[in-house]
Amino acid sequence: MAFKRKPEEKILDVDASMQGTLSFKDPVNLRINGKFEGTLETKGNLTVGQSAQVYADISGDNIVVGGRVRGRVTAKERLTLLPSAIVEGDIYPAKLNVAEGAILEGNCSMLHDFLNAEELARYLEVDLNSVLEWANSGKIPGLKESGDWRFERKSIDSWVASGKVR
Repeated sequence: MAFKRKPEEKILDVDASMQGTLSFKDPVNLRINGKFEGTLETKGNLTVGQSAQVYADISGDNIVVGGRVRGRVTAKERLTLLPSAIVEGDIYPAKLNVAEGAILEGNCSMLHDFLNAEELARYLEVDLNSVLEWANSGKIPGLKESGDWRFERKSIDSWVASGKVR
């Protein structure tokens, strides 16, 4: 009888002061308890602990904030703000949970399943002309309806993950 091994869960617990760019291509469970400055791109789960101070633009799947975050936060699946959370900056969650006591000083724009060209440019952090050029040349998955481009967020995420964005 063969036993299936559970895939090894990748956990990274950072309790230090760091600066720079952290980028993960594979899903990871990342917890930040110290100070981080820079850019943070994760897949999987990111938790900003109660004592953490993060001054960064953050992009990830599931993000839980218990500490202080200053910067742009994009959560492709869910953003949770715990009662101790202080977020200064614009947030872009697909789904949002805000506990009583959490502080958000900024704007919130919910991510939709479909994005127009302007929304996609903000989502990918590129200029609008690049998005339109990619769409018109067929480099990016999209659908043109009544002269306007529409992009399915999941298809775009797969396209980015495949490394075709350049």
